[in-house]
Amino acid sequence: MTKINIAEKLSQFSEHWSPKIVAELNGQHLKLVKFQGEFVWHHHTNEDELFLVVEGEFTMEYKDAQGEIQSILLRKNEFLNVPKGTEHIPVAAREVSVLLFEPAGTLNTGTATDSTYTVADPVRL
Repeated sequence: MTKINIAEKLSQFSEHWSPKIVAELNGQHLKLVKFQGEFVWHHHTNEDELFLVVEGEFTMEYKDAQGEIQSILLRKNEFLNVPKGTEHIPVAAREVSVLLFEPAGTLNTGTATDSTYTVADPVRL
């Protein structure tokens, strides 16, 4: 067993939109990521994702069942589960630090595989 200090792990990197694996749990990767600005619209065909805000805040925009864009503001200590198949885009006016829970092997850009943000093989911290 290894204790993980989230702040210490976050201090090890500064780049945005590049998730880092910090732990594994029952086939899930726990990833830390920092982001600022707007990501890319995408969805995950077979995977749910959970976003837990560690520091800062961001807005998750998503398309509802009618294709209308909705948004949810997430602040420190709040989390959101994005169900598989839901088209979404994280947007942060200022830098935010997030802990992601998702099945191992989940591509950060999902269906947007041609994105400059795609990280096929995340670094393990």
